[in-house]
Amino acid sequence: MSPEPATARLSFVTLEQFLEQLPPELKMLHDGGSGSSLLRWVEPSELEDPTPYLPEGEFLLTAGLPFLGEGGSAAKVDAYVQRLVDAKVAALGFGIRPYFDAVPDVLLDACRKHNLTLFEVPESVPFAAIGLEFSQLLETDNARVFRQLADTNRQLMRAVLSPRPEHELLAALVQRVPVWAVLVGADGRVRARGHNAGGSSGVEHSLLAPLLERLLSGSGPRVEMDGFEQPGSALVFGHPLRSTKDANLGALILGSDAPLTPAQNNVVQAAVGLLELLVRQRTSGSLAPSQLATAVLLHPDSLASGGTKHVNGLKDLLAQSLSSTRSAQMRVVQGVRVDGAADDGPVREVLQWRRLFDTKLVEITEYGFAAITRLRVDDSLLADIEKLGWRLVIGEPTELLGLQAAYQRAGSLRSRVVSTGKSARVDEVTWSVTGLLGREAGTMLAERLLAPVLSLEADRRDPLLSVLRGWLSENGSWDGSAKLLGLHRNSVRRQIGVLGELLDMDLNQAQVRAELWFALQYVDELVAGAAAEGTRD
Repeated sequence: MSPEPATARLSFVTLEQFLEQLPPELKMLHDGGSGSSLLRWVEPSELEDPTPYLPEGEFLLTAGLPFLGEGGSAAKVDAYVQRLVDAKVAALGFGIRPYFDAVPDVLLDACRKHNLTLFEVPESVPFAAIGLEFSQLLETDNARVFRQLADTNRQLMRAVLSPRPEHELLAALVQRVPVWAVLVGADGRVRARGHNAGGSSGVEHSLLAPLLERLLSGSGPRVEMDGFEQPGSALVFGHPLRSTKDANLGALILGSDAPLTPAQNNVVQAAVGLLELLVRQRTSGSLAPSQLATAVLLHPDSLASGGTKHVNGLKDLLAQSLSSTRSAQMRVVQGVRVDGAADDGPVREVLQWRRLFDTKLVEITEYGFAAITRLRVDDSLLADIEKLGWRLVIGEPTELLGLQAAYQRAGSLRSRVVSTGKSARVDEVTWSVTGLLGREAGTMLAERLLAPVLSLEADRRDPLLSVLRGWLSENGSWDGSAKLLGLHRNSVRRQIGVLGELLDMDLNQAQVRAELWFALQYVDELVAGAAAEGTRD
């Protein structure tokens, strides 16, 4: 059997891989045959029906609380297991104690009946340790796959810069993804081919005629599917290549015997994008090269492997594109369209932003546009652009090797610009969660999360908010928060219980605590506003 491609998996591990990392004390009571299933997360839950909150492929952990009393009847347990199977839960882990000294026979019988993998988790293995082990395994697996994807992107970029970019790009693609590939021009003729060593070379070109007709006669981005009996061609899918005005420039057709994984599709989409830019550069005039250059500079990690001569050459090209010098600093600017902004089409917009920012490096994006400019983007220029119905994220000064990081920092402020409707400068932002969240979003968060408490009378509301703030600041320590608040620990425990019921939240969850802590940073402003409103009334 051929080895699994380097980019075969992304963000998932199998149940079998996970079990290899777990303590040997875990005992499998029933093997439901889900060892090769992709495991998405590990989640403890004592709900009678946790399935509305579970994604497919979950490893569910329970200490058996749902099976106490009437919940332990054969019918109730059977229905519980049936719900888990219907929700495509990968496995169930049953924790020994505090409720049960052994896995109930009725649960084992139900798991056998519905073929759900069941484990006995001894008291010596905390649920938290199982969740931590999965997180670490997932992080390690993701890091490996992302490194491989970065290597693949660098290989694709090197192919684009080669003397025969289309041929080299297909060669790089089929080396990383188990497909054969055919690049076809707008006239339907083959321009380049690629196939794995020892793999299928594809199907006869005449058989692809119906697929090509659909690809070259349609409009808009989409994928056309087909299939053939030849080896490596059970699944054949074609990607159209189009100009900025939606003219047909050709197509990329790929064939495989098995569906591609998410990581493999990531590589294919990158190759399709680069091929489309190459074809546009050849057929659509001078706008395409600048957009290609912008994409290469902002997105892929393609500069780290280049030598001094290579980097200096890029600096010279960059300076020419910015009407600047090699040593001058530049900024990344991202533009977000707001209500009232005219949609002039991609070509007109590129020309408009080129003129306003005095640069050839402009990219039209799904959120608006991104540009690299040598200009400081002063208040006068910003005002002119805002009059057109746009809001900007203006990056801090940077150099060639810092462009990607500058783009990411600017991108992190885009949601804030969208929510507030105000432009932002990266070098004027407080880089904390509350700083990035902003006042409008912060008060909205506080108003929604804490609404049941904020609606109380002040003499009841204020003490509860004080206890919640103190308890969270002490990381949920009963003794620490009691000392801080000057209350008995039982009083703190009782009021936290009241808060949990009022808010309908599980205050033992770290995410819930974090969200409440951020919300509390904006409560005083809400309370003051409500008091002022009451005074006016």
